Order: sequence, then C-alpha cells, then structure tokens
Amino acid sequence: MAQQESTSPLTSPEWDDLYRSYEEVINSGTDILKLRATIKLASLLDSVPNHLLLLTVPILVGLIEGVSRDPGPLQEAAAYCLKRITCKDDPELLTLICVPSTLASFVKILEQSGGRCQTYLIKCLWGVVTFVKDSRVYIFSSGGLEVVVNMLKLYTDSRRRYLLETLSALALVREVRRALVCLGELSLLIEAAKYGSMESRERAAQALGLLGIVKRARRTLVALGAIPTLVDLLQNGDSSTKVVAGNALGIISSHVDYIRPVAQAGVIPMYAELLRGPEPLGREVAEDVFCVLAVAESNAVEITEHLVRILQEDNSEAKAAAADVLWDLSGYQHSISVISNSGAIPILVGLLKEGNSDIREKVSGAIAQLSYHEADRSTLAYAGAIPCLIEMLRDESEELRDNAGESLINFSEDPSHHDRLSQAFAMPAFQSMQDRIVHIRAADQHMVRSLRQMSAEQLTQDPVFE
Repeated sequence: MAQQESTSPLTSPEWDDLYRSYEEVINSGTDILKLRATIKLASLLDSVPNHLLLLTVPILVGLIEGVSRDPGPLQEAAAYCLKRITCKDDPELLTLICVPSTLASFVKILEQSGGRCQTYLIKCLWGVVTFVKDSRVYIFSSGGLEVVVNMLKLYTDSRRRYLLETLSALALVREVRRALVCLGELSLLIEAAKYGSMESRERAAQALGLLGIVKRARRTLVALGAIPTLVDLLQNGDSSTKVVAGNALGIISSHVDYIRPVAQAGVIPMYAELLRGPEPLGREVAEDVFCVLAVAESNAVEITEHLVRILQEDNSEAKAAAADVLWDLSGYQHSISVISNSGAIPILVGLLKEGNSDIREKVSGAIAQLSYHEADRSTLAYAGAIPCLIEMLRDESEELRDNAGESLINFSEDPSHHDRLSQAFAMPAFQSMQDRIVHIRAADQHMVRSLRQMSAEQLTQDPVFE
C-alpha cells in the first residue's frame, strides 16, 4: 500500500505484501512517509480485500487515538480513510471502530479539530451512530451530544445535515432525550425531523413521540412546531415513516389541549389512508388516534364519514379496522347520534353476512354496543339485524356468539322487539349470556351499595389512596 503504482488487479499475495509494507512504515517510518502511505491507502480503499481492512482499521484508529493536541495532516488522512470505511456499513469493520475508548477519542478530537479533519470525523461518527445502535450510548457518555449540539449552533453548510442525522440517531437513547430537554435544545430535534434522509427524519419523529409522553416536553414540542413537522411526515413520508409520524402525533394529541390543533392540521384524511394501508401497525395507530380525536364531536363526525366510506370498499383489513373504531366510538355518548346519522348501521348489518370472520367479529361488537340505545335498536331491527344475530348464536366463534347474545338480550328487554326473539330464548348461547349479564348487574349493584355505605374518612384511610 505504500509504494504500488500499478492500476492492474492485484493478487492476494501482492495485497499481503502491500499491507506488510504499510504496517512497517507506520511502525518505524517518518511522519512524511506515514502520511504518503496513508494517502496511498485512501486511493486503494475500494479494492483492498476485507481481511486486510480488518487489520488496517486498528492502525488507522491508533493514528487518531494517539493525538494529544490539534490533529495534523496524518490524522486528517487517517480520519478520511476511517470515514470511507465506516460508510461501507460492514459489521466486522464497524465493530473495530465502535469501542468506547475509541469513540471517546473521536469525540475529543472532533471538538478540538477543524477544517477537513473535523468534517471527516463528523461523517465517521455519523456512519457509526447510523449503523451501530450500541455506539450511541458510548458517544453520549463521552460528551458527544454536547459536541454535536455546539457544532449545530455554528454550521449551516453541508456538515449540518450529517450533524442533524447524528442527533436523530442519538435521540433514540433515553438519556439523550432527557439531556436535550435539560439543555433546552428540542428545536434541533424538530429540525432533524424536517431535513436529511427519510430514515433519519423517521428516527427524529420516533424520538419526538417518545418525548411527547412527558407532559412538560410535550408542551414545549407543540410550542416549537412539532405538530406541523409531524403532519408533513405523515403526509409525505414513506410507508414506515408515516406510521412513526402518525404514532407520534397520536401521542401528542392524547392530551385534551392538543386534540383540536392536531385535527385542525387536516390529519383525519391522512389517518384514514393509514387505515387503508398495507401496514398492520399503521392500521393499529390509525385506530388508536381516531379514538382519541373522536373525543371532540366535530372530529367524530368527520371520522365516521371516512369509516363509512371504508366499510363500503373492498379492503377487508381496512373494513375490520373501521368497524373496530366504530365499536369504540359507539361507547362515546356524543357519538351515538353521529353514528346513527352517518348511515353506518345498515352497512354494519350487511357486513354481518360477510364470510370474513374478523370483519364479522368487529361489526358484531359495534352492533352489540349500539343495541344499548333505543333509537339504534329500531334502526338495527329495520335493517334486518335480528335474524342475523339469532343465526350467529350458532357460530363456532365464541366472540361472535357473545356479541350476538349481548345484542339480543338488549332487544329482548325492549317491548317493541321482545316478540321477535322467541327463537333465541331456548338457545344455549343466549341463555349463557343472559346468566352472565345477570351476575354482572348484581355485582355492579353490590359495588354501588358498598360504596354508599363507606364514609369519606373510610375511603381516605385505605392504603391505596395514601
């Protein structure tokens, strides 16, 4: 590697000779020879066999670790080589670099250096934190977060992107997120969610979601503009980024103060698309967020309109998810009239006859919840629900039988529909559910009576309340 000038392919023995020559120069040569040999190595990196790169990496690391003051040209050349090697994303090579003491040296020199050497080390650390999760903790414990934050205050050129992407990777460590809060630098994490590769922006969105769980941090994030940043990712990100951004927005919207601004950002149609999407996790996120946003009646109206459209489409997974959301929403007092007015009930009854068991289970759950309300019982009966529910009492699915039994018991207690259930009364599934409901109601009444008999003083003396 020190003297070879030929551009023809080299055989393995020739590469071995070149490595031994480079090793000898580094061990006993002058600084000028070391520099020339390392520059030559840099020109050959794309061709050097992997087994020799594994031997060369510790030498390059040693050239940087041995610096006790501002790095010189030799360290700059070594940093350039390590940057190139790091970007290969080779696990064996990265393992040699991702040693706590080595990363600590890199952080120290990064802080002391400038010019091209600093740029190479920035890219080297970027590659390490991007490809090796364990390195993030080591870099943080070596003061790497503070160095990255300080550099972000200085640089607006191409280095800024690498620093932001390094920050997004570090922010997946809990201690880093806490430090960012204490340093008052959450705005940098929001910036990281706006710029850089989509993979990096997704990491930043994930970190924002984790921070959003904490009340104080959530308030700060909203004030700094986290909502529009996450909305942009939910709208324009790739499939996995949309799921992560949607989940982060859902966490932020789970506080009553932020339900309205999240909904006003126009996210409901975006979550409807997530519900239609191929990602099971995306559908789960959309379901959860819809249930949060629907706490506001105006949101419930818009959400239900989207759910009704999805129920009429050909996407079985999306239909099941939409029915599941309606099941939850039918338990909200203000959503009862919303669902009735949306035209969802006849569609739900029609889906009871579908062959897809997952859809039928979710739909039957929604119908069971709706059957507790007199007006909805009439709409359900008019749509032909009662014969379908009676037939479901024979289904092999226990959940379907239970949901059907719960619905039919509510119909049986309504004088307007009691006479239409004579066929169900003798069926085991109906009787079993009837016995369960009797026991549940008796237990509820006993609990109410017990609470009424307890004084406030007795309640506060209970260790649970201390």
